[in-house]
Amino acid sequence: MAYTLGIDIGSGFSKALICEDGLIRSHAIAPSGGDYRETAGKVVAEALNKIHLCSSDISNTIATGYGASMVGLSDQTATDISCHAAGVRHLFPSARTVIDIGAQYSKAIRLDDTGRTTNFLLNEKCAGGSGKFLQIIARILHVSIDEIGPLSMTSSNPVQFTTGCAVFAESEAVSRIAEGALAGDILAGIHKAMASKIVNLVTRLGLAEACVVTGGGAKDLGLVKAIESELGVHVLVPDEPQITAALGAALMARAK
Repeated sequence: MAYTLGIDIGSGFSKALICEDGLIRSHAIAPSGGDYRETAGKVVAEALNKIHLCSSDISNTIATGYGASMVGLSDQTATDISCHAAGVRHLFPSARTVIDIGAQYSKAIRLDDTGRTTNFLLNEKCAGGSGKFLQIIARILHVSIDEIGPLSMTSSNPVQFTTGCAVFAESEAVSRIAEGALAGDILAGIHKAMASKIVNLVTRLGLAEACVVTGGGAKDLGLVKAIESELGVHVLVPDEPQITAALGAALMARAK
C-alpha cells in the first residue's frame, strides 16, 4: 500500500488530504491565517493523526494553491488548475466544466474527454465573484457564513443590486437594510449578483456538461441554486467541495 499527500494552501483555507493507492483516507481543513507554513503543518498533522500515520508513511507529497511555495513539506508543487481538474475528474468522470469559488478568486475550467484542462478563466481582481464577497455581507448582516445559504432560501422578494462590485454592493446592502429589506432578500440578491459574474466566466469559456461546482462557495446552497438558475442546467457538488485540489495533488503525487 502507498500513501500520498496533497496539500492545498488557499488564501482563505488550507487543506491536506491523504490517499491510499488512489482512495481517499483522510483530510483536514483549517483557516490559512497569516503563516502558511505553520498552517500547512497543522492540517497535515491532523490528517495523519486521523488514520494513525506519521510523516514517514507518506511516499510522495505535492503542494498546490496560493501559498504552495511556502509549505516546505512537499516534494514538489503543481498548479491549482491542474489539481482541481484531477480531483474533480476522479470524483466525477463525466465532468467537463469546473466552477471553483474560492475566498479570493473564482475560476472556470474546461476539461476534455480525458480530464485534461483545455482552458480556464479567473474572475478579475474584484471580490464580487468570490467567497470574500459573502464574508463581507455576512459581517454587515451579523450572520454566520453557515447561515447565509439557508437564510437566502427564505427570500420571496430578492433585492436587485445595481452593481457587481463588492465595495459598492457593500454600501448598497447597508442602504437596503436601512430601508427595511429582509436579510434573506438581501442575501438572495447578493447570490444573484455573484452568480451573474461567475456564469459570465463560464459563458466566455463555453459551458459543457457535466458542470461541477467546488470551493468554499459551493457549500452555500443559495449560491449554488442561483448559479443553476443563471446557467439553466443542474450542477454537481462534491460531498466536501473544498478538498478537490488537495485530492488532485495527492492523486498526482501517486502518479509520480
